[in-house]
Amino acid sequence: MVTAQSQPQSKETEQYNVIGTRPIRHDGVDKVTGAAQYGADISLPGMLAGRVLRSPHAHARIVSIDTSKAEALEGVLAVITNADFPRASDEVIDTGEGTAQLNWVLDNVIASDKVLYKGHAVAAVAATDHHIAEDAVELIEVEYDVLTPVLDVRDAMVDGSPLLHDSLHTGEMDGSKSDNPSNTASHLQFTKGDLDAGFADADVVIEREFETSMAHQGYIEPHNGTAYYRADGTLDIYTSTQGAFVVRDSVAPLLQLSPSQVKVTPMEIGGGFGGKIPVYLEPLAALLSQRTGRPVKLTMNREEVLLATGPTSGTYMRVRMGAKRDGTITAADVHLAFEAGAYPGSPVGAGAMCALAPYDIPNQRIDGYDVVVNKPKTAAYRAPGAPQSEFATESVLNELAEELGLDPLEMRLQNACEEGAQRADGFTYGIIGNVDCLQAAKESPHWQSELEGPNRGRGIAQGFWFNIGFESSAYAQVNGDGSVPLVLGSTDIGGTRASIAMQLAETLGISAEDVHPHVVDTNSVGYTQVTGGSRTTFAGGWAAYECAMDIRRQMEERAAQIWECDASDVSYGDDAIIRGPANEDGNDQQFTFKELAAQLVTSGGHIVGRADVNKTSSGPAFATHIVDVEVDPDTGKVDVLRYTAVQDAGTAIHPAYVEGQMQGGVAQGVGMALNEEYYYDDSGDLKNASLLDYRMPTALDLPMIDSIIVEVPNPGHPYGVRGVGEVPIIPPAPAVRAAIANAIGVHMNELPMSPRAILDATVLGGD
Repeated sequence: MVTAQSQPQSKETEQYNVIGTRPIRHDGVDKVTGAAQYGADISLPGMLAGRVLRSPHAHARIVSIDTSKAEALEGVLAVITNADFPRASDEVIDTGEGTAQLNWVLDNVIASDKVLYKGHAVAAVAATDHHIAEDAVELIEVEYDVLTPVLDVRDAMVDGSPLLHDSLHTGEMDGSKSDNPSNTASHLQFTKGDLDAGFADADVVIEREFETSMAHQGYIEPHNGTAYYRADGTLDIYTSTQGAFVVRDSVAPLLQLSPSQVKVTPMEIGGGFGGKIPVYLEPLAALLSQRTGRPVKLTMNREEVLLATGPTSGTYMRVRMGAKRDGTITAADVHLAFEAGAYPGSPVGAGAMCALAPYDIPNQRIDGYDVVVNKPKTAAYRAPGAPQSEFATESVLNELAEELGLDPLEMRLQNACEEGAQRADGFTYGIIGNVDCLQAAKESPHWQSELEGPNRGRGIAQGFWFNIGFESSAYAQVNGDGSVPLVLGSTDIGGTRASIAMQLAETLGISAEDVHPHVVDTNSVGYTQVTGGSRTTFAGGWAAYECAMDIRRQMEERAAQIWECDASDVSYGDDAIIRGPANEDGNDQQFTFKELAAQLVTSGGHIVGRADVNKTSSGPAFATHIVDVEVDPDTGKVDVLRYTAVQDAGTAIHPAYVEGQMQGGVAQGVGMALNEEYYYDDSGDLKNASLLDYRMPTALDLPMIDSIIVEVPNPGHPYGVRGVGEVPIIPPAPAVRAAIANAIGVHMNELPMSPRAILDATVLGGD
């Protein structure tokens, strides 16, 4: 791995003591020694094993469910169906990275009148061991009236197509709804300038259609959920989740409990990438526990994860883009139709906002459609919506550059958005590092090198993501030895315990090793939004900063009390020295942080700092990726030879974690580009529901990934943080597509660009 770090273009680089260093992660020892407790590790006295019966059909009406034989099996203590839950209303609740009607959340957890995808939960049992539970689900008899499945957004949008929901009407941005039921849940449109005039000014116009498959996040740890409904009417839940408060606020109304009755303890999480935000098993375990009075644990196997949890959307997209001969892009028209799966809520909105975000194009129209199909309800997956929409737009831009005979990097520089540019959705950029990333890529050893050999090609692409803040909490106590336990509500899925602790340490002027971060349950910390959207280091770090400033103020007050002076005469320095006025002898008075910490107990008690923030600002971030590939013309196999990822992190809190996020995003993006897909037959049966057949890249499929960290500090954050986790998954697919075209002269318009697809395209002539 090669890492270079450029200097920020907007202001002088801040000099930090902790930020920018690479301390050992605080949770590392527990994870490498096996001491860390994951969701499936939980064991409670008297705990029962749960199992779920799932639909063999993609679309069917449930005629009847007979659970009597399962209930009669010795060792079975409870069997539940959708009918056993309280009736859920159509109120809209926050589901972490989106919203949904409560009744649809329940119906996705366990089907009511219809099953809407193969693997849809139909019933659940609790038994004294998992073998009995497995036998019990086999005894449940379900009669289905099988219906025609709808598996493609284009088919689903056609009038007369089989409807998934008779009550679903297309919603428009003005709040109106279509008169007739539809599979199109919503339509949005962003416009800017005069589209017709923009295309009239163009010398070259290219229009392409694109299709992408559903793809799974591919986390190592399957879903799990353990619940214990106590005799006092409170409910404890233990689960691997990216959002403990989302679990609480989803389960509570489903069981008609108040949030104060539900405590969620987030366990260690074996990967999530957005896929562990929705609830699947937790409500089932909760109701089973309520029925039995005993703790109940449910876990999924890998097939269930792929069949019944949320992948990212498959899409159909159409992009028309025009440019002048000098490379100026004059207009872009983008049509996005995203699969939501069985219930509304695809990431098409974010995809629409990101589609053209790296460029200052005067005339734009972006239409987005959220469409239900007979596949699992989609979930967030790392920059949800952006890898698909930007695959389409970046691909057309690369073809425009090729048609005009222009360098694709220079054409991007020519059209790049800068401070003051406005997106079609109305957002105006402040200080951003878009151009800085392009310049760093242009100057990189990779771009400056020559690529030689037959069937080899080089590609480039941009990526953008928002990095929003929102609600986060951080509480910290100063111990007598100067150590500081830090309490957080953000699940750590990428080193955020360390990155947040480092910001607290920097603010206090102490070492990162003196801060001990802990992720706690929902009763032990203030409300904290999900770990996702690259918001955690951004918003969590802001909370840690304000928590530390609270501690600094209290330390000043305590020193003033000891010195018997006014607090206004005491100052807490960034070097963690608390300085006061001269004493009667004329000598300066001061404490180190640890010296004052040792006197807290005898001078009034320990100090606790707290901060609950809700920052609605953002840290827009950009990336530029370069990739070299070699295509085997006989087999269609694509080998990735070299990869360089350039990204603006704002401020790299822990550079090693930033590099890891960049490299991990590239690996997943390359997987989506070349191999990963949900492969359904015409009946809606997923044919590759295993990690043997669902082909994710391994270390053998990727080269060492060079990372170049650009730092253009975000002025909307105390330490300039932008967020890093989302952006790197966006550019790989269009960059790989461009490299394949450069290698063999064929433009691929479907993802994945698998060997089969490449052979088909070369035989058919491409495009």
